[in-house]
Amino acid sequence: MKKLRCAVVGVGYLGKFHAEKYAALPDCELLAVVDSDAGTAAAVAAKNGTRALTDYRDLLGEVEAVSIVVPTTLHFEVARDFLAAGAHVLVEKPVTVTIEDADELIRVAAAKDRRLMVGHLERFNAALLGLDLAHYKPLFIECHRLAPFNPRANDVSVVLDLMIHDIDIILDIVDSDIERIDAKGVTVLTSDTDIANARIQFKNGCVANVTASRVSLKVERKMRLFMPNAYVAVDFQNRVLARHRKGSREMFPGVPEILSEESVYESGDALMEEIRHFIACIREGREPLVSGHAGRRALAAAIQITQLLKPA
Repeated sequence: MKKLRCAVVGVGYLGKFHAEKYAALPDCELLAVVDSDAGTAAAVAAKNGTRALTDYRDLLGEVEAVSIVVPTTLHFEVARDFLAAGAHVLVEKPVTVTIEDADELIRVAAAKDRRLMVGHLERFNAALLGLDLAHYKPLFIECHRLAPFNPRANDVSVVLDLMIHDIDIILDIVDSDIERIDAKGVTVLTSDTDIANARIQFKNGCVANVTASRVSLKVERKMRLFMPNAYVAVDFQNRVLARHRKGSREMFPGVPEILSEESVYESGDALMEEIRHFIACIREGREPLVSGHAGRRALAAAIQITQLLKPA
């Protein structure tokens, strides 16, 4: 099989791991890594046996696939240039800063017949992959995504940093238009929102209550789905999937028994699975699990929540 010519633009904390994955894939050739910091680019390039660049434009027309792991404000420009040059693009979440920019990336990708994938990494968590979402139609969803403060990710609010993971998954599960959103947030350590809660009501009747914090003393990433006859809990942090459903017998007179099963998944490599999926979609000409449209949908909801958090 001919190797796919790949590159990574932005090889800081997360981007360097993208580079490692491409370098490890036998059907990919990591042609170069790019970073505005020449020292960072050189160090990552040396580790992965490739060349270092400081200007991504030197690669336009030379690579077939690229991961874009630059600050969110640069996503649109870099992704647009690579798509226009004929490369397939995996861009980290959120897809862009504005809906208009997301629409333009989707348009260019379609015009060039290129795959545009958004890096919502949690979609490749083993616990979530173990859940057959087509069989569940929740009426209520509750999410908690809590993390200690990390100065690396404070260029955006907690909604675009953390909550957007759960927003993306919820929108995929519910598959219904949003009817109403209520949201509250608090600024603690940064000039932007650090703790937020949103109540999302869908037209099909489902309600999702989503909480995100980046100033917590613990790490928690959990989602709970409630249905008339079942309850499902996904622990993303520990990769545990628990299913509870009503049985045919009675636990007490008039009260049905509850049957439970729990699956614990071994530590997987979600980023490698994400990049493998990206490469497979390129080779097979199919839409990625998290397409540009899915990334836009999550961004639109996140922006709506962000607007509600701003003081009147």
